Amino acid sequence: MRRVALTLSALIATGLVLTACSGRSSPGPQAHTPTPTPQKVEGSQPVTQYWPLTGLKVPPGKTAGLHHPVLVVKMDNTVSSQPQVGLRQADMVVEELVEGGLTRLAVFYYSRVPRNVGPVRSMRASDIDVVSPVHASMVTSGAAPRTIARVKAAHIRFYGQFSKGMYRSALRAAPYNLFVHLRRTAAVAKRKRARTPPDYLAWGSAKDLPHGRKVTKIRAQFSAVHATVWVFRNGRYHNTDSNAPAHDQFLAANVLVLRVREGDAGYLDPAGNHVPVTLLKGSGKALLFHDGRVVAATWHKGKAPASRIKLTTKKGQELEVPAGRTWIELVPGHGGSVTFWKQRSHG
Repeated sequence: MRRVALTLSALIATGLVLTACSGRSSPGPQAHTPTPTPQKVEGSQPVTQYWPLTGLKVPPGKTAGLHHPVLVVKMDNTVSSQPQVGLRQADMVVEELVEGGLTRLAVFYYSRVPRNVGPVRSMRASDIDVVSPVHASMVTSGAAPRTIARVKAAHIRFYGQFSKGMYRSALRAAPYNLFVHLRRTAAVAKRKRARTPPDYLAWGSAKDLPHGRKVTKIRAQFSAVHATVWVFRNGRYHNTDSNAPAHDQFLAANVLVLRVREGDAGYLDPAGNHVPVTLLKGSGKALLFHDGRVVAATWHKGKAPASRIKLTTKKGQELEVPAGRTWIELVPGHGGSVTFWKQRSHG
């Protein structure tokens, strides 16, 4: 856990005695405890803050903006969504299977809130386990009645198509024309009582990551009709089949693939397709891609929706994710696959 770093000498100088708790037996220089609210210790150096969705340091002067909840926008991820708007400014993205073998994105915003995001689509019951660990509020066009009932029962706040900030673009065809002025939604969310978000994953340092195998290309196959492809280039992972324009794509420091079970949501979409539900609880195989390498792991998540995803190595040791912006692929264990390889260099 890495959230607050204090200067010991400064604390001693002021005569303060502090006791800190940490989830690591020997925390590194960036280790921190899970207290994201802005803090200062009188007579000492300022407390260092870390963003809960990336593990990166909060720049000076930015802590005043931590009064809104994490906002998760449900974004369309088909060719009809082109061009996606606002993806580059997200802290984290989770890609989920939906009906017809396609995928939809749960796009997390906290450290930066862009003006425009979209196209905004409907949420799924799968989102409950995805957004609950950070007490997020959802921004969505809506959902099927039974999904709305489940989301409300999980005490998840959501902002639908008639909420402040939502608008229809005259340049797009429905249902791909719903967008959101996210800063307006964030302003409304600030007036609600927001819970302090904990870290989404256990963040750590890249130097503590197992060496792994060299990999430069990843293919996450969700179904017979959809795959997401990543290429490691210039220190980041680039989605080569992104529906966002080049200047607005999400550049990932980490790609985390979780093999998950899929269930049936119990209803059909308007086209007559069964609507799947991702069962993000229990445990399964995981692959963590960072800095052009892959580390095999196991993911664990308790039955409670708010429980955090934890990763362990083959030896059962906790695996921390290097701080940075992360794209999580929830690939079905049955019907999906993950392939990766090292590309040959040319020239």
